[in-house]
Amino acid sequence: MSETSDPSQRAARWRNWAGDERCAPAAFERPRSLEELSAALERADARDLRVRAVGSGHSFSDVACSDDMLISLDSLAGVLDVDAAGGLVRVQAGITIKALSRRLDQHGLALENLGDIDVQSIAGAISTATHGTGARLANIPSQVAELKLVLADGSELVCSPERDPEVFRAARVGLGALGVVAEVTLRCVPAFTLHGLDAPAPLQRTLERFEELALGNDHFEFFVFPYAETALTRTNNRTDQPPRPRGRLAAYANDVLLTNHAFGLFCRLGRRVPGAIPQINRLVTRLAGTSERVDRSASIFASPRLVRFTEMEYALPRERTPEAVARVMELVASRGLAVPFPIEVRTVAADDAFLSTAGGRDSGFVAVHMFQGMEWRPYFEAVEAIMGELDGRPHWGKRHFQTAATLRPRYPDWDRFQAVRARLDPRGRFGNAWTDRVLGPVTG
Repeated sequence: MSETSDPSQRAARWRNWAGDERCAPAAFERPRSLEELSAALERADARDLRVRAVGSGHSFSDVACSDDMLISLDSLAGVLDVDAAGGLVRVQAGITIKALSRRLDQHGLALENLGDIDVQSIAGAISTATHGTGARLANIPSQVAELKLVLADGSELVCSPERDPEVFRAARVGLGALGVVAEVTLRCVPAFTLHGLDAPAPLQRTLERFEELALGNDHFEFFVFPYAETALTRTNNRTDQPPRPRGRLAAYANDVLLTNHAFGLFCRLGRRVPGAIPQINRLVTRLAGTSERVDRSASIFASPRLVRFTEMEYALPRERTPEAVARVMELVASRGLAVPFPIEVRTVAADDAFLSTAGGRDSGFVAVHMFQGMEWRPYFEAVEAIMGELDGRPHWGKRHFQTAATLRPRYPDWDRFQAVRARLDPRGRFGNAWTDRVLGPVTG
């Protein structure tokens, strides 16, 4: 049975991956079937509780928090159907990207593009417009062929480009505000191998060549530590070479010992001695040498994240990305901010979801981070001011300080999304403090 909202449920606690967003919902449901999900929503309706659905908790904001009813999708994590010939797979919403990639590989399939973290649930990744990098490749929601939502009254609604296309364009980045995503059908591609190359390069030269590098590679991104003058570039391109997976020891040494444990040690040192951060950042940059890999796409795209942090990311018109990076670097240096984490830069192709951060424009993404336990607000507020001047849109699953009033002008289809929201959830059942602030009230 699903867990119901008896008095013992009030002791339930939830927190996100970063550990800095927490809530104690009045009811915490863990449905194991569509029927149990529908029943949970009926109970919420009867008790007049607002509802939020959660997956792996990898959003950095309070987007999923609720003091009313929280519905975990962790037990709805199956693969329901695979059409290998047609390249379509139907899955339950709670399956993680990592588990999905493994199952797809067994059928000779893959998602054409992924981010560098694979622990998110597929519904959470879709609902917040999660993305990878690739100037000619769109975000994860763009790979959706069909969605099944469970609405506030427990009924089901299926949408696709052919079946209620207006709802489909809203629900592909639905922010949990339209209903609970229960099932997703994804368009896949034949499994492929990537040749990955990580290499340092002068930052100024990388910014000057940004368009060339973005368009000249299947996947291009770079990292740059504040106070350093070297970019750490990463290019991944399709290859016909056979995969050459790293051994377990080599993977552990690089991904866990170096990338996580050693970096975490440097971050803790910087937190203890903020004045040493410029020297630490330059040292970390020098230690990051050149490496090369040839492996299956999912193995190349994703890497473990053991060092805890919080993050803000903005989508910009792609041509404005180099200016944004240069201004953030100048900001940190001029104010002497203690920032031990690198700035991350990626690209994504345009799509047509109403509230996609890359909706209607080819985009560059600039992400800033702060190590766990360090003050992030002054840095993020200053960065956000820069992004606002460059027509930036905040990533929905990460920190920002925007409101419905400041966001509406940035999205040409904002009112169309709100019309779908009013149609599917006229009483605002799928709301919380985050939707109140970021989307505003439901209006008919």
